[in-house]
Amino acid sequence: MAEKFLIVEANFYTALAAAQKVGAIDAIEAAGFGYDTIEVPGALEIPAAILFASQSSRHSYLGYVALGCVIRGETTHYETVCAESARGLMALSLQGLAIGNGILTVENEEQAWARADINRKNKGGEAAVAAITMARIKSEFA
Repeated sequence: MAEKFLIVEANFYTALAAAQKVGAIDAIEAAGFGYDTIEVPGALEIPAAILFASQSSRHSYLGYVALGCVIRGETTHYETVCAESARGLMALSLQGLAIGNGILTVENEEQAWARADINRKNKGGEAAVAAITMARIKSEFA
């Protein structure tokens, strides 16, 4: 079993992504694992990056932590990004990858900060714990 998790961070909202990453790193280190990080442009690119990493012969990861934020705007693009990023992650999970989904889908920046801040809802940390939990369950059935 690999000793590391891969944190895939959508950096469309750089400061929010950084806050989520702090929570994820804290949770991964607290569980005794290592991690690598990569950045992608936005939430839609996260599933593809996870797929690429999972197919790599150079790296092996126990699981993946998807971090990003989608804030509702004036168009229907919000619904597309939310649904398709979640669908992509679910498809990868059903293929056997251990993934914690920390892509925030919120109405405004205030809600985003409430969820990203490690001293409030710490959704980055929760996503890492979910990935760790799924990796352990996967290992039990291997």
